[in-house]
Amino acid sequence: MQPWFEAVTIPDGHSCRIYDRRLPEFAFNWHYHPEYELTLTLGSHGTRFVGTGVAPYAEGDLALIGPNLPHAWQSHRLADGAAEHRAIVCWFTEGWIRGLLELMPELDVIAPLLGEAGNGVLFGPAVAMAMKARMLRLCEHEPSDRALGLVGLLLDLARANDRTGLSSGAITPSEMPRDRRRMERVLDHVHAQVAAPIRLAPLCEIAHVSESQLQRIFKRSTGLSISEYVTRLRVGRASTLLSRTDLPMAAIAEKCGFHDAAHFARKFRATTGRTPTAYRREFQAPGPALPVGAFPMQRERAG
Repeated sequence: MQPWFEAVTIPDGHSCRIYDRRLPEFAFNWHYHPEYELTLTLGSHGTRFVGTGVAPYAEGDLALIGPNLPHAWQSHRLADGAAEHRAIVCWFTEGWIRGLLELMPELDVIAPLLGEAGNGVLFGPAVAMAMKARMLRLCEHEPSDRALGLVGLLLDLARANDRTGLSSGAITPSEMPRDRRRMERVLDHVHAQVAAPIRLAPLCEIAHVSESQLQRIFKRSTGLSISEYVTRLRVGRASTLLSRTDLPMAAIAEKCGFHDAAHFARKFRATTGRTPTAYRREFQAPGPALPVGAFPMQRERAG
């Protein structure tokens, strides 16, 4: 399976999939899938990447992601008292929820929320707190009760006024299998060489396309230019080092592919809205630092 495209399997006879995800950390994985995703994050602090939006998340983060919208959650530290990073993830297909709306006009109130999810939706803390117990119970329900419970959640979320968009514009990854294969090879190279200068010519050779074709395919697939994607990836890696190590800024800049500390600071602030120093103060994790040279940002399948 291509790492940047995740296949979400909804079991036969089920309308949705509910997953209680528990990990020592959430590693950065810029991915997408055609299903809607409702995610409640617990016991974790870090950075949320959704479409063009980058922002910190904390305990009780509740977001709805629309089909094919690239996203990633990268943890930096555990919340007070938490033993692991946890996320309750609910996946459901567009065909299923749109079919319900056609059959039951009483559910029409959900339609605007589904439209907003194309750019990602973040719900306010009070809304998330009100939904927390219900989402936790979904993990324990029988399949029929899970589907009904999810519909009830979507109804109440659709009526909640405290919600904001996460991405400034819609991103639709390419649906062409050939483009996916090309992108897989290109992204494998970019992720492996992110600390080194990324040149366009080698990427074109890997994808067997011209420079203009590669730029077009890359933008269509990720919603970002190649340089924007590389910067986002480097900033994600730098975020981990800032929060998990005591390395000086110059060393982090070198390990993450920036020219120098000043270049690193400019790109980091432009991407996250804060300086590296401020980010480190906000997200520095307690406990032992990672060994020098350790990078917990492998590309992995994520939910």
